Amino acid sequence: MELHGSLQSPISESMNFLNEVAHRYPDAISFAAGRPYEGFFDLDAVHRYLETYRKHLQAAPGADEAQVLRTLLQYGRTKGIIHQLIARNLLVDEGITVDAESIVVTVGCQEALYLTLRALRRTDRDALLVVPPTYIGAYGAAQLADMKLLPVRSTPEGVDVDDLVSVLRNARAQGLRPRACYLTPNFTNPTGVSLDLETRRTLLRVASEHGFLLLEDNPYGIFHGDEEQLPTLKALDRSRSVVYLGSYAKSGIPGARVGFVVADQRVAVPNGGTTTLADELAKIKSVLTVNTSPLAQAVIGGKLLEHGCSLRDANARETKVYRDNLRAVLDGLAARFAGDGGPPVSWNTPRGGFFLCLDLPFAAGDRLLEHCARTHRVLFTPMHHFYGDDEPRRQIRLSFSHLTPDEIEDGLDRLAAFVAEQSRQAAQ
Repeated sequence: MELHGSLQSPISESMNFLNEVAHRYPDAISFAAGRPYEGFFDLDAVHRYLETYRKHLQAAPGADEAQVLRTLLQYGRTKGIIHQLIARNLLVDEGITVDAESIVVTVGCQEALYLTLRALRRTDRDALLVVPPTYIGAYGAAQLADMKLLPVRSTPEGVDVDDLVSVLRNARAQGLRPRACYLTPNFTNPTGVSLDLETRRTLLRVASEHGFLLLEDNPYGIFHGDEEQLPTLKALDRSRSVVYLGSYAKSGIPGARVGFVVADQRVAVPNGGTTTLADELAKIKSVLTVNTSPLAQAVIGGKLLEHGCSLRDANARETKVYRDNLRAVLDGLAARFAGDGGPPVSWNTPRGGFFLCLDLPFAAGDRLLEHCARTHRVLFTPMHHFYGDDEPRRQIRLSFSHLTPDEIEDGLDRLAAFVAEQSRQAAQ
C-alpha cells in the first residue's frame, strides 16, 4: 500500500522520535520539551473560566438559557465563538487593530498554519519561504499541503533579507511562485532570536514590493525580559501583507488546544466580487475539523475576560519564571563552560522566550541524544530537527520553560558531563 510521501520524510519522524525518547527515559531531566511551566496549573481555574464565559453569554442582549447552552454544547460556528475577545486581546496586548470577522479560531496554531498553506497552494509552482533553523511544524504543514520549501539564509540576528530577495527572484526565474515566508519574529523556535525593528520594517517593505505574504507566528512574544517588546509585524503592517498566526497554548492553557489566524487580506471569488482570506480559510476548516471545540474556546474566553483581555497581565507569574529560568541557564552555562581549559562551548543570549542554542565541539544527532538520555539522564533537542533533515550538527537547542531551579542546576551538571565525555572522544 502506497501512502503520502510526507510519511517517509525525516520531518514526520522528528516529533515521534523525540516523544519516544522522553517516554523511554522518564527520569531524564528534559531541556528538550518546549512546554509551558506547569507550576501554576489549576483545574479549579478552568471551571471558573468556563463559568465566567457562560455569564458573559448570558449578559448579551436577548440571550436566553437555551441559546447559552447551544453555544457551549452544540456544534459551533466554523470561524469560532470567541473571535471578538481575540480581537480585543490583540489590541490590548499587541496594538493590533483587526475586524473580528477576519479571525478564524483553530485547533491550535498548527491548524491555522495548515489552513493558510492549503489555501495558498494552488499549483505545484507555489512555494513557501522558510528560514532554517525553524519550527518543525512549518515543514510538516508545508509537506501535507504539498508545498515546496525554499530555504533562506539565517543570521545570528534572524533573517538575511538580501538572501530572501535573491531566493525570491531565482525561484521566479525558474517558474516557481513563492506565496509566503514563514517567520517567528519574537524569540523564535529554536534559537530564541528576535528580529530588530529595522529588519521588521524592511521585511514588510519587501513583502509589499514583491507581492508575497509574511506568515507571522507569535507564540512567545509576551514572554520578554526587562526590555520593551518590539511591535509585531502585524501591528506595523499597512498593506495587509501579514497573516498573523496566534496560539493560546503558551499563554492560555495548552490542553485547550485553541489557536487562531488573522487573515484580513481581500481575495477574489468566482462571482466577480471579493471576500476575506479568513472566509476562505473557514471553508477549508469546515471540511477538516468542522469547528474548534466551543468548550475549549469558552475556557480561553473566560481567562481573557477575567484579565481584561490581556494575557500579558494574566501571565505575569509565568513570565517571571521564564525570565528567571533563562538567567539561571545562562549563569549555569557560564559557570560550567566559560573557564579556560574546558571544551570549546558557546551559546547565544536571548532576551526572553523559551529557548537558546548551544554550540558544541562535536556533532550531536539522535544517536548521541539517546546515549545522553541513557547514560547521563538529560535530554536536549538536536538541531537537525529544525532543518527538516537528519544531518547531525554541532549545535543543540535547550528549552528552559518548564523546569524548576533545582532541575536546571542538576540538568546542567549532567549536560556538562556529557559534553566533557564527547569532547574527549572527539579529540582522540
